[in-house]
Amino acid sequence: MMHLTSGVILSLVILGAVWLLSLTWLHILLVGFGLGMFSRGSWRSIHVAAHTVKRDLTCLVILLRVKFSMYRNLRNRSTIPSLFAQMVTLHPDKPALIYEATGEVWSFRELQERCHAVAHWALAQGWAEGDVVALYLESQPLVVALWLGLAMVGVEAALINYNLRLDSLLHCVKVSRARAVVFGTEMTEAVSEVIESLQSDMVLFRAGEQQDEEKLCSVQVLNLDALLSCSPKHPPQYKLRKEFNDRLFYIYTSGTTGMPKAAIVVHSRYYRIAAFGFHSFGLRHDDIIYNCLPLYHSAGTIMGVGQCLLFGSTVVIRRKFSASRFWDDCVKHNCTVIQYIGEICRYLLAQPVRPSEAQHRVRVAYGNGLRPSVWEEFVQRFRIQRIGEFYGATECNCSLINTDGKVGACGFNSRILPNFYPIRLVRVQQDTRELLRDSQGLCIPCPPGEPGMLVGRINHTDPLRRFDGYADKDSTNKKIAHNVFKMGDSAYISGDVLVMDEYGYMYFKDRSGDTFRWRGENVSTTEVEGVLSGLLGHTDVAVYGVSVPGTAEMTQSGWKKHVLSNLLFIAANWTLMCTFKIQKAVTDELYNAIMEGKASL
Repeated sequence: MMHLTSGVILSLVILGAVWLLSLTWLHILLVGFGLGMFSRGSWRSIHVAAHTVKRDLTCLVILLRVKFSMYRNLRNRSTIPSLFAQMVTLHPDKPALIYEATGEVWSFRELQERCHAVAHWALAQGWAEGDVVALYLESQPLVVALWLGLAMVGVEAALINYNLRLDSLLHCVKVSRARAVVFGTEMTEAVSEVIESLQSDMVLFRAGEQQDEEKLCSVQVLNLDALLSCSPKHPPQYKLRKEFNDRLFYIYTSGTTGMPKAAIVVHSRYYRIAAFGFHSFGLRHDDIIYNCLPLYHSAGTIMGVGQCLLFGSTVVIRRKFSASRFWDDCVKHNCTVIQYIGEICRYLLAQPVRPSEAQHRVRVAYGNGLRPSVWEEFVQRFRIQRIGEFYGATECNCSLINTDGKVGACGFNSRILPNFYPIRLVRVQQDTRELLRDSQGLCIPCPPGEPGMLVGRINHTDPLRRFDGYADKDSTNKKIAHNVFKMGDSAYISGDVLVMDEYGYMYFKDRSGDTFRWRGENVSTTEVEGVLSGLLGHTDVAVYGVSVPGTAEMTQSGWKKHVLSNLLFIAANWTLMCTFKIQKAVTDELYNAIMEGKASL
């Protein structure tokens, strides 16, 4: 009672002082929050709030801005093609896409006309809303025109990784239930390897100059370039029935835990991802964005190209990433923003110093997977004003954004209002990664400093909280947990282990299953890779756990000898995933090759 009385008296005194000093409403709100913390005796909470309130308010404004615009688009039944049409009206002659390989420049009007040609072509094929067409091409502006033009008439593209071959390629085509495959001429050999296994009524279209005619001589392959060149450039006379929460296209997961899964991307998800990137990282309508990321990946085709389609920026598309040409390209095209993913920043640091890295106009670098071990060196060497790091799989509903450049963090969740964005780090069983439950059957939240699995509450009435899943329902169900925050709810399971500090900053620890036990502790292979790579001059390093019997009795010298003899492996070549990380998991193709004696470990 005495504590309550003293708290009330002190509150009256401080509020009186606030009134006499004529402070702003923001200050009054902050003081009120501080008084609330004081009444609970939580001075540490006041310290945390003082250090994070600016960050949290900034992100709150961004969140509300995106949320309100999404509800407006939902009410207006907007789609990505209709939103792009608004950009064309605003600046029809402005460069939209620049193809670095040829120097070709497409204005917003020209891109729209090419999309119209694709839409007319799709209707001429007899395809209807909900039909799927697989796209299997290297990155180029045509990829954008294809999926966007198909979307104008409700046909859904399946964006297939152009590095996939044989069984993986077949799997991606089949799981999407595609009626046709459009492939680039550079993919002719890969298509010829699976042609006999495709469904009998599959229609094939080739884009680009015809090569290796004999490899596909047994089947009919239609010339897409010729068909599009004679297709009308005006809008098709077609009323799209799809709306903001309907399917746009499919993007495949990287396949680190099995065959790639076809993640469903709806129009609202495309908008949400692109909009958060634009507003969070200080991007501008007049930016020129250098995009060397694959367009079958969400980072390239949503976070990158989405800035062009939805916000009017110009995007430079490079067919494939080149560390040696990176800064030369940025100077050549006057780029102001660059994108990175996975190991790109480390590859750039490993390059010798060249004049162009000091001549560029790049202001912002945004992406995901920037290792803490190279973050500051990357910023200092290349004079980058702002890093926009984020976390989030294509399909997830628990994305994170680092809005204030906290080194090493992939994002944060507010400690002041943690329930405003309903995500959690929860405890899991270390070996099986199963969610641990308390006596009431709910998941157990992790306190700051304790690694846990990231989960996000699902709410299908909220465009920000949706989980649309995959083309395969079984895969969708495996990513959903029930009774997580409260009884009867559902949540998306990310499969990723993160750790949160006392200020709410989140740090990526490991992909699920990518840890090993050493002397009773869980060790992150990602952290070990970062340390070793830094010691070896940014060399590619892959670390994974193996069982080593009898090591408990080893001396230190014996252990070192054992590592050098049995655990260290130096390879001249390796397989990279679409995130430019080394493929560590044994795929079905590699396993079969090993069993047949075609490959060795």
